[in-house]
Amino acid sequence: RSLDDLEGLQASEFESYQIFEPNDLAFKLIDLQNIKTSRVGLVPELGIMSPAYIRLEPHPSVVNPKFAYWFFTDLYNRLIFNQLGGGVRQTIGHEELLTLAFLFVPLSEQRAVAAFLDRETAKIDALVAEQEWLIELLKEKRQAVISHAVTKGLDPTVPMKDSGIEWLGEVPAHWEVRRLRHVVPEITVGIVVEPSKYYTDEGIPALRSLNVKPGRIIQENLVFISQDGHALHTKSRLRTGDLVAVRSGQPGTTAVIPPELHGANCIDLIIIRKPLHGSERYLSWYMASDVAIRQFTEGSGGAIQQHFNVGTATNMIVALPPEDEQLGIANFLDQEALMFDALIDEAQHAIDLLKERRGALISAAVTGKIDVRDQHG
Repeated sequence: RSLDDLEGLQASEFESYQIFEPNDLAFKLIDLQNIKTSRVGLVPELGIMSPAYIRLEPHPSVVNPKFAYWFFTDLYNRLIFNQLGGGVRQTIGHEELLTLAFLFVPLSEQRAVAAFLDRETAKIDALVAEQEWLIELLKEKRQAVISHAVTKGLDPTVPMKDSGIEWLGEVPAHWEVRRLRHVVPEITVGIVVEPSKYYTDEGIPALRSLNVKPGRIIQENLVFISQDGHALHTKSRLRTGDLVAVRSGQPGTTAVIPPELHGANCIDLIIIRKPLHGSERYLSWYMASDVAIRQFTEGSGGAIQQHFNVGTATNMIVALPPEDEQLGIANFLDQEALMFDALIDEAQHAIDLLKERRGALISAAVTGKIDVRDQHG
């Protein structure tokens, strides 16, 4: 926060804040195990920070601030801070920071290391950004393929008709447009009231929102409920071919129940029973489309909602081809998704390798394992 923010603080609040000068180092006191967040930073300008950070002022006659930044970044990358005092830790204090050994080398070499790492990590970061951009493009293309297939079909030559719904637009002339309640025999909800009181170490598996990913069920981290709890909640028992959808967090995320989970139960999920006619796989893909996402995030009133509920599900508009065409679209999207997912995984693997290379380069440079004094790009 900038110093301008001081005007909005009460005296009691200001007392807890610290003033940071340019080229100070800021260390995060908490959340050290979250490797996706930065744990040390070089302060770019005069400002204030909360007590959740430790301030360290490098002495300019002894320590180059940027070298110190890279040195401590390497320590964090190797999780040394998590091992202070033995065992894995979530916090670090001033006293513990002062116990860390710092590698003092001539200032000229510190500046050379800092310049080398600024240059080389920038190159790696640019490559990472390219791969992240590619992943976003692939995800957008994947989404576009799904949305087109479940609203326009696979045959570009078929006659089209106005669906009568502005945001849905034209659909193939031989398709129907129905409410979801007219497509499936029942829409209900899983156990909502105090589900934890039925938890047991073993028993009937029960799905939660964390088990539902787009188009697939993750069977790790299942909870189990007692036979008595299962008997009390017959309406939330699952059958092969039913669909379950997440209510909050990532509302509307949907997957089909596989045969191995037939007879399981579920907690706080929307249950869409297997359609009497047509393909549950097609319906699952439809639920992943842009037109479906619009409906369960905005609801019937047009306002953004954080929860997907039975009422919204019941009234959802579904573009419905004949049954054989549903199967064809589902098969097509299964294959297309595999291709896109493989490309996304490949790009993510490249990112992981680049980040591994970045960490190794930082470590080698700040510990003198590579000589960077005569490297100029």
